[in-house]
Amino acid sequence: AAACFAMTTRRLLIVTAVLEAGAGVALLTFPSASVVMLLGASLEGSAAVTLGRVSGVALLALGVANWFAQYDGQSRAAKGIIVAMVVYNLGTVVALGSTGIFSPPVGILLWPGVVVHGAMTVWCVSALVRKPARNVS
Repeated sequence: AAACFAMTTRRLLIVTAVLEAGAGVALLTFPSASVVMLLGASLEGSAAVTLGRVSGVALLALGVANWFAQYDGQSRAAKGIIVAMVVYNLGTVVALGSTGIFSPPVGILLWPGVVVHGAMTVWCVSALVRKPARNVS
């Protein structure tokens, strides 16, 4: 059971790494197109494009942190990364969800993004509250 717990945490960290690094690379390389797909509005001006790219760097950094945390998923540092991902994912659900409700129209990826971040929030929380079984020999 402890091995199953470790594998589940490892899977969570890998999936998170791939999702966030992918989104980060998209924002870094195509900030305007990425924002259009998500929000249905284009980035206007160099300041907005720069902010989009900085957001991409931040997401790429989250992806890298999750990727390296998978190698020691039971460490306090890995748990800290998962807690940070709860804050990030839940905050993203609120930010994107409120945009979808109060500022339509939106891009085609907004609601799927809300669903994915909601699911990732639940997965992260479940990984934090699940206790590994103790070996009783």
